[in-house]
Amino acid sequence: MARLWPVLTWAVIISVFSTKAFTSDNTASFFIPILHWLLPKASFAALFRIHHYIRKCGHFSEYFIFSLLILRAIRGGRNTTHLAWALAAIGIVAAYAILDEFHQSFVPGRTPAVMDVLIDASGGAAAQAIAALILLWGHVRGRQNKA
Repeated sequence: MARLWPVLTWAVIISVFSTKAFTSDNTASFFIPILHWLLPKASFAALFRIHHYIRKCGHFSEYFIFSLLILRAIRGGRNTTHLAWALAAIGIVAAYAILDEFHQSFVPGRTPAVMDVLIDASGGAAAQAIAALILLWGHVRGRQNKA
């Protein structure tokens, strides 16, 4: 159960990011001045495009982390892993992304987007792919050290 708390905590953090406080207009009022300071010659259209990509990277990143936390909880401290666990993590990430977008349909200033669900699920899948590569690399290095 202790490994589930980080998952639940991160799910709450994702839900907080889906509130009115984190609408595009609100985050733009924070990011656009910083981007303008960093890129003083960039047009405002370019700055808003960069802001858009920052927000989409946020989607990818928050669900990347969520996916790793879910895998950690599913593994439960075991040193092994299974493809089914990774697929379950991706499924949970995708389901939560759908639920999150549904929640946003009720939040003033927020709109649900299928593209955001795809970005979120991609973040979750990327996390599982990287976790598998790290595990594979560890096994290869372990075999090399035994030889």
